[in-house]
This record gives sequence, C-alpha cells and structure tokens, in this order.
Amino acid sequence: MSYNEQKSWKEIEQFLPEKLHFTSDYHPEEEWWDWKGNKVHLDTFRNPNAKAKVILFHGVGTNGRQMSTIIGGPLSKDGFEVIAIDMPYYGVTKINKKMNITYDDWIDLGNDYINYELSKDSRPIFLYGLSAGGMETYHVACKNKKVKGIIGMTFLDQREQKVRDETTRNIFWAKCGVPLSKFSSGIGFSNFKMKMTVCSKMTALCNDKAALKAMINDKTSAGSSVSLKFIYTYMTYVPDIEPEDFNICPILLTQPSEDRWTPLHLSTPFLNKITKVPVKIAHLENGSHYPIEQPALDQLHSNILEFLNKQLNK
Repeated sequence: MSYNEQKSWKEIEQFLPEKLHFTSDYHPEEEWWDWKGNKVHLDTFRNPNAKAKVILFHGVGTNGRQMSTIIGGPLSKDGFEVIAIDMPYYGVTKINKKMNITYDDWIDLGNDYINYELSKDSRPIFLYGLSAGGMETYHVACKNKKVKGIIGMTFLDQREQKVRDETTRNIFWAKCGVPLSKFSSGIGFSNFKMKMTVCSKMTALCNDKAALKAMINDKTSAGSSVSLKFIYTYMTYVPDIEPEDFNICPILLTQPSEDRWTPLHLSTPFLNKITKVPVKIAHLENGSHYPIEQPALDQLHSNILEFLNKQLNK
C-alpha cells in the first residue's frame, strides 16, 4: 500500500495548519527499502545539494507520514534532505511474516538504514524522534555512533517504574505489563498481537478529541497492534551505552507544554545523567504529545532548525 491509497493520514492532516498540508507541488516521494525481507516504507524529501540529512522516527502511536507533515516538510523547505521511516507494525511498511518483530529490530533497522545512507555519501546525519521515537534516537545513536545530533519529543527510560506508572493505561499494565508479556512470550504467545490502545495511555496522544479519534481509528498509527514480544523488549531494552557514558553527539528535547502523556518530569531524570555532551530543552507552547497546535509547531521547527545549524556551523 502507498499513502496515496490511504485516507487516514489525510484526515489527520486536516487538523494541522494549512501551511503544513501537502499539495501536488509539495509532498514527500515514496520509496521502499528492503530490510531482512521487510518492505520498509520511506517518505523522502531527497535533495542532493542538502548539507545534511535528517531521519525521522515515529513512536508507538504515529507513523512516518505524520512525522513528514509536522516537521519533515518544513525542514525540506530549509534545504535539508529528510527521510521518515515507517517502522514495522506502523504505516505502510510490509512485514516479513517469518519475523516476529521486536523493539531490538527497530534499533537494528535504524542503525542499518543510517549505514545505508552513509554508504551513498558522507553528509552528516541527524535523528528526530517523536514520543517513543525520541528514546529510539538515543538507542540507535548508541549502536551506530556516527550521527551528529539527536532530537526527541521525549526521552523515556521504560526500565524505570515511575515511567511505566505514568505512561501505561492503568496500574495493572504499569505493574504487570512486563512480567505478563515476558511470561506470554515464554509459553509460545510471543507473536500474539495486541493493540497499543489496550496497554498504553493512548488517550493522551493528542488533546484535540476529534484529532485523537481520527488517529486511534487509524490502524497504521495509534490504532496499530504489536506483538507481546515487541512490548516486552520495548519496556526492557538496555542501550549499548548508558546515559552516564554517552558521548556521541549533542541532544535536544522538544517538550510540548501541554503533553498529558509524557510530561517533562519523565524525561529529565534520564537526561540529567548525560553530562559528557550538551543537552538542551526547548518548550513548545500549547503543544499536545503529538503537537497539532500553534505556536508549538512553529517552535518545534525553529528549535530544530537552530539545533541543526549550530552543529553544522561548528
């Protein structure tokens, strides 16, 4: 499937400012990249003259097209080459049915894709991730060690009980989600699929109720299902480098001020451990977890642009 054949993203796009809407003259191209038999979908704004590339990671309630609309397009207008990846289970990526996709696979895929881009040319690569994609940028950077900067909407260490308590749907999933998914995987149900709306606090994805409904009805984003093994590996993933030792690149947190799913106090304990590289926090006024509001969207764009240019001008 192509996004040209899908109506959900267009419905969600209607909640964004008109200047972010794609047109016949302004839109990403669609590419597919083979990764271990998975047909991985890419939204691309290719630009051979760009001074750098930005790779976008969605979270567990969004997809690559939703990244392209809020930030991929604007950054392409600034002259950057931008690629938004649909990770397996999300968007229009077609999964290799012989694989039981785990969160570790997401990290390996991100790492391999960076290396694929670097095999074509040596332009600097930056990562941006929304929601769970924020921590994914960190995990991928730790494995790859070649990126020049990472930007996240959140940096959540799901190994911490406090993070689980506040980001899961209720106390049952906060306390029992990890042991239950581990037990189920161990007795042969690792490939059993469950909607992320069942266990996560997906009702806080967006503060606009109509937009939220459209996203939850979209089976390629907030309405997606993942395997129990994915849930277990996501909640327990151990990075290649712990934050106290992270020295790969600068970090920017773009924190929506009205984020009801992952407020700032859930990211700061992790970021406070990082002392060997610069860490900056930018606040996005009036923004939901998935920001569709102003001035949050303009501030997201301006802060990322400032971060990118600062690193490139060093």
